[in-house]
Amino acid sequence: MSTTKKLGLAALTFAATFIVPLAAFAGDKGDANAFDVKSWAAAGAGFAIGLGVLGGTLSQGRAASAALEGISRNPGAAARIQTPMILGLALIESLVLLSFVIAFFLQGFATK
Repeated sequence: MSTTKKLGLAALTFAATFIVPLAAFAGDKGDANAFDVKSWAAAGAGFAIGLGVLGGTLSQGRAASAALEGISRNPGAAARIQTPMILGLALIESLVLLSFVIAFFLQGFATK
């Protein structure tokens, strides 16, 4: 995938992430009701967990790929590569779990 396609996809994702939630608060105070806000909160929860899992999966695959490539090029450095890789994978997984927790908070807000 070329750099311009990657940048275009990133810009589209960024725009969708910040434009879609604005629709929940776009109406006047008289137009919006509790159901609208709750339904958009539920949609935001689903969107948040989807993006969190997608980003975590892609970054974990890329980290493991880079670590295995480094180990295959220099097998003597396997111990020095493996420890930071495992630490990085744990931090990536913590970000995915954080998006999962945020999605549950939004879902709890939507059910109140």
